[in-house]
Amino acid sequence: MSKVINDEKLIDEVLDRGVENIFPSREELKKVLISGKRIRLYCGYDPTAKSLHIGNAISVNKLGQFQKLGHEIIFLIGDFTGMIGDPTDKSATRTKITREETLENSKNYQKQVSGYLKFDGENPAKVLYNSEWSDKINFKDLIEISSNFTVQQMLQRDMFQQRLKEEKPIYLHEFLYPLAQGYDSVAMDVDLEIGGNDQMFNMLCGRDLMKSIKNKDKFVLTMKLLTDDTGKKMGKTEGNVVNLDENSENMFGQVMAWSDGLIVPGFELCTNLPEEELAEIREKMKDSDNNPRDFKLKLAYEITKINHGEDAARGARDYFIKTFSQKEIPEDIPEVKAEESMKLIDYLVSANVASSNSDARRKIEQGGVEIDGNKIDDWKLVLDKSYEGKVIKVGKKDFVRIKF
Repeated sequence: MSKVINDEKLIDEVLDRGVENIFPSREELKKVLISGKRIRLYCGYDPTAKSLHIGNAISVNKLGQFQKLGHEIIFLIGDFTGMIGDPTDKSATRTKITREETLENSKNYQKQVSGYLKFDGENPAKVLYNSEWSDKINFKDLIEISSNFTVQQMLQRDMFQQRLKEEKPIYLHEFLYPLAQGYDSVAMDVDLEIGGNDQMFNMLCGRDLMKSIKNKDKFVLTMKLLTDDTGKKMGKTEGNVVNLDENSENMFGQVMAWSDGLIVPGFELCTNLPEEELAEIREKMKDSDNNPRDFKLKLAYEITKINHGEDAARGARDYFIKTFSQKEIPEDIPEVKAEESMKLIDYLVSANVASSNSDARRKIEQGGVEIDGNKIDDWKLVLDKSYEGKVIKVGKKDFVRIKF
């Protein structure tokens, strides 16, 4: 068993950085951590896609901070809850997926988060799947668990209220999702659950179940969300995601495409820079004489370094500066989705950088189309997923980033 670190300064940093709220209180959790008790904590990730993303990495990074203090970490894969679909923030019912799909999606999750969590050594994080216990729940068990909640509790949730107003259906299985997530805490007998503040309702359901079934007071720690200038969170549904399985160059470039308003929260939530350095960045960002692009270069470097290592981050930075900065390519390049195996000429038309297929072909044949700085002369070129994240330049002013 690893040694628990109970240094007050380090504990304060973990409990403050990027944290939105702590239930029942920050003071009570700090008291437990100061005592030197080794706690068990977790965060769950439903495998609804083949890659986790930077939004997920915020909570994974917080798990990593607790791991460095010597606490027991569980990285939970929701292969059971993923089949139900979390209704949180959803204006319509999620499409249900199969067990096979959840397992296929999650097969590389451990590798994707290995820059944030250690799965070997003195205090390795554990990987668990919630089907291990949820598959065993029978109908009698379900009735007993559901008796701890009321229909009114579930209906109070904002997205359900919105659906009622819009006369959209609310399915019974969506009510059961918070129960399934809540039961994870009971099955693993955890002391603390971590998640984004949009998961507060589900996590507090788990807190209620722990009190009722185990007579145990589970802590809940909610994290701030990384949001864009419109208030939308970074994620799959919103289309502004940076996936953790991106190669280093794409990851660097996608972070560079973030708005300036994401620089400070990005440093706080997505990196492990010392608090003193964060404070310095906050102050310098207030000075209009400083170029936000310089801070964004550092942010992209730090995020890429965590996920791909220092050498890859340095190479991605050099590539970006050489390919984008020196050729005066704008940083806020619009992303346009491409269909799988799509002809380049069709893509140029769909991206509104060519008026027709014949116009696209003419621009290519005249040398007016580049991909990541390389001139394209084959108008029959077909785009596949190897072009993900690459930038197309048409003429002198039109730029578009390929997204699948």
